[in-house]
Amino acid sequence: MRVISFVNMKGGVGKTTLAVNCADALSRRLDKRVLLIDLDPQFNATQSLYSGEDYLRLRKDGEDTIYDVFANPAPIISAVNGHKEIPPKKLQEIEPTAISGNLHVLLGNLEIYRIEMGGGQGTEFRLKTFLKHKADSYDYVIIDTPPTPSVFMSSALLASEYYVVPIKPEPMSRVGIDLLQGVINRVSENNGHDIKCAGVVITMAQTNTIVYKDCLKELRKDAMWKSRLLRTSVPQRTAIARGQGDQKLILDSNDAETKRALANIVTEIVKKIDDAPSD
Repeated sequence: MRVISFVNMKGGVGKTTLAVNCADALSRRLDKRVLLIDLDPQFNATQSLYSGEDYLRLRKDGEDTIYDVFANPAPIISAVNGHKEIPPKKLQEIEPTAISGNLHVLLGNLEIYRIEMGGGQGTEFRLKTFLKHKADSYDYVIIDTPPTPSVFMSSALLASEYYVVPIKPEPMSRVGIDLLQGVINRVSENNGHDIKCAGVVITMAQTNTIVYKDCLKELRKDAMWKSRLLRTSVPQRTAIARGQGDQKLILDSNDAETKRALANIVTEIVKKIDDAPSD
């Protein structure tokens, strides 16, 4: 099982769109068993897959969420089910929701804000422990992380072998990913955990613009990032963002260029992981 976090410390860069659609492409195009984990408290990945009505129905039917992973041993307070306390489950009892035969999701949950995670409690390792119980169930796990450094981002990184960085072509992109690498390095060094970069992906790309060309030039000459930059970018499409709000995925669109870009990005990520030296 390969665990990959999609990370960036800045919102609005297409991180969730890329994470959700890579998970979908891995399951549908490569026939892999994939678990998508929505660890962002804004739970945008979940909203990309389910309408509000469908999400509430799933919650009322008792479907597990990311909150279940972190709530133990405190009771779960469910506003969806009438603001009542629910006894927490053991990690091995938590089951993701099936979207299709090959693609499952651990639903996001706004109530994750209730979780208090202080240093030294070991709570940041609960996601990693949960995934150990699922090691035989999935080929890939994709984690959509919060856009800011937090205990939740640390939990994702500690559970992951690899990370992917989506960046928007803009002047501050280089500064942002350098700061992100510092966060990743601290988490890794403080916990003796090795995590490798499986790719930097330029999103919302308008390839004929100066900002895109400048971003590409800067990344290609940077010693840290030039070998990690993927050859394929995600083209800017208003329809992609609009479709995400209506639970429409890239592979279901009529946009041949974007579908081809997604397929190439997934292929590049898989190859980087397969080619990575083993420990």
